[in-house]
Amino acid sequence: QLQASGGGLVQAGGSLRLSCAASGRSFSSYAMGWFRQAPGKEREFVSAIRWSGGINYYADSVKGRFTISRDNTRNTVYLQMNSLKPEDTAVYYCAAGSRAIASTIRSESAYDYWGQGTLVTVSS
Repeated sequence: QLQASGGGLVQAGGSLRLSCAASGRSFSSYAMGWFRQAPGKEREFVSAIRWSGGINYYADSVKGRFTISRDNTRNTVYLQMNSLKPEDTAVYYCAAGSRAIASTIRSESAYDYWGQGTLVTVSS
């Protein structure tokens, strides 16, 4: 089970840190990803991190502003979001994938478990 938290209302240029806590099993060998869905739009890839860390993946729209990290001892993955823009407004979902590899890690189909989502609203 994945539980996302940390969303909220923030002004443009502000920061938020999302957390995704895993329970029920260890996800230390899973790739972890963040996706988001804005109102009226399809869910899209935001960022992902391999199980061993070290290699992070970002959507072009968030590169340089968002940072993904994980703490396997706490079974938690984080998404630090800086310089937020109104277009970052969305429900953010975390996901865990046992089969995600470099060529598939940006695809929803690579993920087996999904959290419930946390809403991020960025005001202009």
